[in-house]
Amino acid sequence: MLDVSVLLLTRDGAATLPRLLDALREQDYGAALEIVAVDSGSVDGTIEILRARVDTLLTVNPADFNHGETRNVGLGATTKPLVVLIVQDAIPANAAWLRELVRPLHDDGQVAAAWSRQVPLPDASRITRMHLERWLGASAAPRLSAVDDRSAFERMRPWDRFELCALDNVCSCIRRSVWERHPFRRVPIGEDIEWARDVLLDGYRVAYAPDSMVQHSHERSARYELMRTLLIHHRLRTLFGLSTVPSVFSLARSIASSARAHAACVREGAGADRRAGEWSRAMALSVAWPLGQYVGARLADWSVRVDGIRGI
Repeated sequence: MLDVSVLLLTRDGAATLPRLLDALREQDYGAALEIVAVDSGSVDGTIEILRARVDTLLTVNPADFNHGETRNVGLGATTKPLVVLIVQDAIPANAAWLRELVRPLHDDGQVAAAWSRQVPLPDASRITRMHLERWLGASAAPRLSAVDDRSAFERMRPWDRFELCALDNVCSCIRRSVWERHPFRRVPIGEDIEWARDVLLDGYRVAYAPDSMVQHSHERSARYELMRTLLIHHRLRTLFGLSTVPSVFSLARSIASSARAHAACVREGAGADRRAGEWSRAMALSVAWPLGQYVGARLADWSVRVDGIRGI
């Protein structure tokens, strides 16, 4: 197997970092492993944990953090031919995680990147589990994406173009030599899918490796999910012309169907106390997610910039 650098972006990650760093060192992988971390303003002891346990530690001002450019800074400090990009709360599920993630790049020199399957944390809510299961990155089926004909790619439906370019830097592995030709763009979110699109159009391939699994899920507020969804769908409209909620009528229909699905999900939950705690969040999310999809795409149509939305 090829030597690997792990690039870890952190901010106030002390709650999960020890488990992640332990899991990295416990991998069944027969080659050198280098760990590079880039921290953006932690105040919870993250810096002290990293100083003791990583090979290289860089810091950036929180005001300067950018999903694409900050990763470029970290990648510039790595030295190995393959670089694993992982977030501070994505925990490798077992000792085979790294080996299975690297395998597609080891076996095929034209694979520019591979990405891991995400499974929910044991204490994830039913709503979180339901939506994660719908994500392409939760599937058990491996995929290999390639673009053989650029004009055919442009003729594809927006959703199909997006699905072909799916890549998630929650946990991915990229070939450093390809990154040197195609550094990440300075964007507020979605640097991974834009990079995948660029390298696919340049003739490389992208692999989804579901046998490489990380535990990763969130119980975020409806407000956070609204802003995050808005940013993502602004990018999807810009990159692929995708609009999943294209009209006010479809917005109303999507909110209604989401509310029904969320209500059913909560009712099936274990115990009245848990249902009571989830009910208001479930209903708020049934509005936040469709509304974010609708507003994000419309802002892209109107050429409204969203760079000022921070903290996502």
